[in-house]
Amino acid sequence: MEPGCIAVDSTVGNGIDTLFLARLAGPLGMVHGFDIQQAALDSARDRLRRENAPDCVRLHLAGHESMCETLPREVLGQVRAVMFNFGYLPGSDGSVITRPETSCAAVDAAISVLAPGGLITMVLYTGHPGGAEEADALEAHCAGLSTETAWVMRSVLLNHRNAQTRVLLVEKR
Repeated sequence: MEPGCIAVDSTVGNGIDTLFLARLAGPLGMVHGFDIQQAALDSARDRLRRENAPDCVRLHLAGHESMCETLPREVLGQVRAVMFNFGYLPGSDGSVITRPETSCAAVDAAISVLAPGGLITMVLYTGHPGGAEEADALEAHCAGLSTETAWVMRSVLLNHRNAQTRVLLVEKR
């Protein structure tokens, strides 16, 4: 991703990835952030302000599965990067989690908004209730993608609690 590009943070959370993408996109780029929790968007907005992030972020109080309907029409097919951190907002109500049905739909939406050669990163946390089931569903969903549509790479990490963290990288063809 280079300065001036368009990117999406599909799971804004506390804004760490939003800030990362904003710095890469720079003032000539645009980052769209999605989250279903106002607290996440507020936290991200505070982080962006504290860190003097470029003024290139638009936050959406919406589910990531709605990105095709929410993003401006002119950016569809122009997005260079989409980031996902599936699970829940750290430091908040752990019962509000991403779910397989909306997460798989969001991956399909992300592929459709990407430019050819664009990348999707997915971090799948399995250490919370529902996390392993969602990770399995997302892996199966991505394994079913045609190689003419996308290439998928999978990696498994062991974190300090010995719970698996899985990472998927998808490149649109």
